[in-house]
Amino acid sequence: MKYLVRVNGKQMEVEIEAMGAGNDVSAPMAAAAAEPVAGVPNLKVESPMPGSIFKIGVSVGQSVAAGDTLVVLEAMKMENDIVAPRAGTVKQILVSPGTAVNTGDVLIVLS
Repeated sequence: MKYLVRVNGKQMEVEIEAMGAGNDVSAPMAAAAAEPVAGVPNLKVESPMPGSIFKIGVSVGQSVAAGDTLVVLEAMKMENDIVAPRAGTVKQILVSPGTAVNTGDVLIVLS
């Protein structure tokens, strides 16, 4: 099967072949397969605890190093820095200051 996928703004054609009986290839699998082709897969940075977004420290398209503060999360009257687990580029910011989040909510996507 052939799919057109867009990764980091570049459109690519990806061909996926099912090997053996009973294997079904779906569009989400095609998109996941395209990520390694383009290089480093996307990384979803999740909230480690419930709280409220106090400050966003990055912008879309910005390069970050491992350990850079991405978001400041206020929880139990304390400010907690949510840092980049690895170097990358900010692909999406899914929250804004004042947003209430729960444990596991995706805050930022790095590519």
